[in-house]
Amino acid sequence: MEQKLSHFDENGNAVMVDVSGKAETSRTAVAEGSIRVGTEVMEAIQNRKVKKGDVLTVAQVAGIMAVKRTWEAIPMCHPLMIQKCNLEFFPDEQKGEIRAVCTVKTAGQTGVEMEALYGVQVALLTIYDMCKAIDKRMVLTDIHLLEKSGGKSGDFHF
Repeated sequence: MEQKLSHFDENGNAVMVDVSGKAETSRTAVAEGSIRVGTEVMEAIQNRKVKKGDVLTVAQVAGIMAVKRTWEAIPMCHPLMIQKCNLEFFPDEQKGEIRAVCTVKTAGQTGVEMEALYGVQVALLTIYDMCKAIDKRMVLTDIHLLEKSGGKSGDFHF
């Protein structure tokens, strides 16, 4: 069975999906990603010694702001009323990485997967921006959807 891509019409033109006939349901998405950092960056973040400020707090705010404005950055996304957004960081000194996990919830006619993914991406980019004076060799990695619930396609777990 051939899968039809919903963001293209019968002529191959890009379109925003019409969600007007869809039922409003509770929707949740969780995404994660990591940034690999060197020892000096990890210590500076954990000891709050980065000159630009508290890196993880600023990155958390940046990620939440991004979630609320995803539709402005990704052309075919709908503007959504976000009801809940949580962004957490999990530093792992042994691995030399900081994992970001973003959970987004709404009740609506379309999902919040892009919002969760975008929140993770912007949070990690903010960490990079705030720490690049220390070391530019940081690597953003493994950004992906962990799970989603609600909507016609049902639940997904990575």
